[in-house]
Amino acid sequence: MTKGPSSEHEGAERYVALAEVARPHGVRGEIRLKVYNPDSEVLLARPAIRLATTDGEIVAARLTSARQVPGALLVRLEGVADRDAVEALRGAAVEVLRTSLQPAGDGEFYFCDLEGCDVVLAGKRIGRVTSVVSYPTCEVLVVARDGASRLEVPLLERYVCSIDVDQGRIELRTIADLE
Repeated sequence: MTKGPSSEHEGAERYVALAEVARPHGVRGEIRLKVYNPDSEVLLARPAIRLATTDGEIVAARLTSARQVPGALLVRLEGVADRDAVEALRGAAVEVLRTSLQPAGDGEFYFCDLEGCDVVLAGKRIGRVTSVVSYPTCEVLVVARDGASRLEVPLLERYVCSIDVDQGRIELRTIADLE
């Protein structure tokens, strides 16, 4: 593993968090990951990764093994050989380059691609998506509004009219009852 500065703007490279270090698994450095999308097999292919630690540091890492178990993924990282080394990484986000993900199908998108999209209501830009949050009942766009408090918009037809990731634009039907 190699350490570097924490930077979201490293050239044109864009990273996406797919999991986080949950806890050690055993005493020989195996790591139990909490995978954000349990159906994803991206990490099983052992792509290049980096870790974003809870103190904001970015650490380049290399997966040496990965295997699925019920409810988690067990991995090994080069240079992480014991339980204490894993404990030091607890909570770190496991990130891959956005280009490591398969292209989205027609009419589909990745939540990470919604971040940074302009949000439009009645033809007027009202803000920009800063993140997508998954609640038990639905996913929600977190919108930093221009000159107003942030807004959480459920990703439901009732509120969202259209999403155009290529144009970086999300058009809303209404925000009634959300403010």
